[in-house]
Amino acid sequence: MAPLQKKSSKTKRKKKKTKKFKKRSSKEITLVPVEPRTGETDWWDSFWHKNSTAPGYSVPTDEAEGFKYFFRMSQSTFEYICSLVREDLISRPPSGLINIEGRLLSVEKQVAIALRRLASGESQVLVGAAFGVGQSTVSQVTWRFIEALEERARHHLNWPDFDRMQEIKRGFEVSYGLPNCCGAVDATHVMMTLPAVQTSDDWCDQEKNYSMLLQGIVDHEMRFIDMVTGLPGGMTYSRLLKCSTIFKLTENGDRLNGNVRTLGGGDVIREYIVGGHSYPLLPWLMTPYEGNSISSAQSIFNHKHGPVRFLAVRALSLLKGGWRILSKVMWRPDKRKLPSIILTCCLLHNIIIDCGDTLHPDVALSGHHDSGYREQHCKQVDPAGKAMRENLCKHLQHAKQLHVHGSSDVL
Repeated sequence: MAPLQKKSSKTKRKKKKTKKFKKRSSKEITLVPVEPRTGETDWWDSFWHKNSTAPGYSVPTDEAEGFKYFFRMSQSTFEYICSLVREDLISRPPSGLINIEGRLLSVEKQVAIALRRLASGESQVLVGAAFGVGQSTVSQVTWRFIEALEERARHHLNWPDFDRMQEIKRGFEVSYGLPNCCGAVDATHVMMTLPAVQTSDDWCDQEKNYSMLLQGIVDHEMRFIDMVTGLPGGMTYSRLLKCSTIFKLTENGDRLNGNVRTLGGGDVIREYIVGGHSYPLLPWLMTPYEGNSISSAQSIFNHKHGPVRFLAVRALSLLKGGWRILSKVMWRPDKRKLPSIILTCCLLHNIIIDCGDTLHPDVALSGHHDSGYREQHCKQVDPAGKAMRENLCKHLQHAKQLHVHGSSDVL
């Protein structure tokens, strides 16, 4: 703003300056959609008072636990997420974000609204009522939050670098006994209803539901290190895998290409991930042995393989249980936007782990993450994958024999 003493004697010049000032001032006002710092905690006090005793909820009496009940995370993790998206929510606020008291919504309240929508899966009307805002505000806030987190939190979901992968491999071997293992893979359906004009056999899955697929690879701590979504539920898991970036990169030798483990007899074990019967047996994807007449060595392999494979199942159950919008039937979603919602939930899942926070075990889906879906069976067996699995079999049987003999020596 120009100093007051520098007034122009020319009327036109004065008017011109006044117009510029008004234009600039108007722009500045739109860039400050936050309440004063002193008012930023008001939203929680109001929300807690209104919802902590609302019928239909089993809210813990402790406020800190109550916060986690509603938003799936501690207040410190919530503050970290606010710090990630604050700049975007301030500089590009959705239009009309004014509460019933006529004040612009704080960043914290916007984040809380979006998290509650994703965590509960409740309708925009119900979420809006819980915060004292309208349905359109919930819609705008949630989508702007998704856009911001997708942009600002990408570093929480990426393929591990060399050092991190060494930690992951050590974690799998120490906890589960599988050497050189880099992750576990599984997939799930996000169900939706579609307008008649958009229905097709591609989106209709094996259980006659319309759905979108999510494939995730997790590490030993159930953190997602790779995911793919956006593809129609009519695909088999093996087809989904072959459409994914991880498949293309690995087949080209650009992923799962780290140090091999050489065994005593000269056999080698390369880097690999594990998966269930729905996946093909490949040199870098180990599936369990099938049948009732498997050998003792094969039984040992399955015994070690099972808990690691279950990590991916458990991670998807936590994901869809913690962020219930993914476990509900999505009402006529925009299929171009739904992948961003799914990615955001995966990012939130990882952020909670990365912040040393935990999802309460009770939020996980009580059954399988794809309740009502029969397990698919892929019959594809790559000869090199078969040889790799046999090498693992021999290694695990030998390790068990050493353990048994070592135990008897001690006794």
